[in-house]
Amino acid sequence: MDAVELKYNEAGLIPCIVQDAETREVLMMAWMSAESLSLTMEDRTMWFWSRSRRELWHKGATSGNTQKLVELRYDCDADTLLALVEPAGPACHTGERTCFYRAF
Repeated sequence: MDAVELKYNEAGLIPCIVQDAETREVLMMAWMSAESLSLTMEDRTMWFWSRSRRELWHKGATSGNTQKLVELRYDCDADTLLALVEPAGPACHTGERTCFYRAF
């Protein structure tokens, strides 16, 4: 992220879409802080900011459903991230593979 000026919201967060690197299925959306982004880049596993718990969240730390970072992209406005990952287990806290398992 060297020369990129990411645009965080007023809470200091940026949305991150998480997508399976192999199938391209969208798995989830979560918020990242500058610290969680730094940790993600450092250890190549996904870290987020939990707005409900108001703390860093290492994906899979308690469930074992980790996400290994393959590539991290940013959009044209530099205000949204896209993480391509290798998932180990379901992404959703409900046990579903993706958080987007429901349709209208």
